[in-house]
Order: sequence, then C-alpha cells, then structure tokens
Amino acid sequence: MISASRDDVTGWLRAWSNGDETALERLTPLVYAELHRRARGLMGRERVGHSLQPTALIHEAYLRLVGSRPVDWHDRAHFYALAARVMRQILVDHARARGRQKRGAAALPVTFDETVIGPQETPDLVRLDDALNALAETDARKSHVIELRFFGGFSVDDVADVLEVSPQTVLRDWRLAKAWLQREMNRGDRGRR
Repeated sequence: MISASRDDVTGWLRAWSNGDETALERLTPLVYAELHRRARGLMGRERVGHSLQPTALIHEAYLRLVGSRPVDWHDRAHFYALAARVMRQILVDHARARGRQKRGAAALPVTFDETVIGPQETPDLVRLDDALNALAETDARKSHVIELRFFGGFSVDDVADVLEVSPQTVLRDWRLAKAWLQREMNRGDRGRR
C-alpha cells in the first residue's frame, strides 16, 4: 500500500507532534504518493471537467493539515483518517461554492452543448455531507466507515485498523450505512420535486 513502512510514517508523525520541524520534511515524501493516489481515486468519481484536480486537492489538504493546530498523531492510520476528513471538507466546500455560483452569485453567462457534455452521475456532495452528519448523530462509526472508504479510499482492512474492529464489522457497517444513506438521499430527491 505505502512504500514507506508503517513504523517510519508513525515515527515521523510522532516526532512532528513533539515539535521536530525536520520530521515534517522527512514525512512529506513518505505520505505524498499515498495521498495523491487516494485523491486521484476520489476525484475519479467527480464530474468530468471538475475544476479541482487531485494535486490541488492534496495540496489544499496538506496545507490544512500542516497549518492546523498541533495534532497528537497516534499513527499513520490516524493521519490518513484525518486527511480523508480534510479532503471531504474541501470537496464539500467546493461543491457548496459551486452551488452558490449556480444560483447566480458572481455568475457569468456560459453556453455549452449538453449533448457533448452529457449528464454526469456523481453524488451531490453537499447532500451526502448532510446525510453523513445526520448518520454520525445516530451511529458515528458507520459514518466514519463511509468517510474513510469513500473520501479516504481506505480498504476494508485499513478501516478495520483505524477503527480497531474486525473487517467483517467494517463490511457490515459499510452495507448498512450505504443503505441508510441511499434512503436519505432518495428522501431528499422526493423533497426536491
């Protein structure tokens, strides 16, 4: 999964948490490729022509992670879980801003041929975020499973490591949470008609 060992990444994260500024310089090349791979996977589900590219997404996430208050990193899984949450926030913020622009805020007239572009089957990230927040109120672990798998690109085993549960529990939570989210998203569709 990652070219650097788990211990290397965890060690540099802990050193960085303890104030070692050089640790961040050593950590960055160890995690960059993995973050980029996850961002590419996440952006691959977005609409064609999305204005945010994987490199821009991870650079923004990196700036937020580095610029945030000091974090007491437990291990590499904790780091990637927080990175997934930050990427989720960036994509949702981007979608909200795009929604404001669609409603006329600073809108410029644009014409395009819809037959060339075609409809895109991408999730409404704002509605998904709202639904995930609602799920987190009733079952935080299931919400976290979705966040890690969908936004973080984590495998079932990686999610199990982060949440300290069995892979079977992750799979069960994944199925139940997806069904719950689908129901909530469909309920929102009926309300929009």
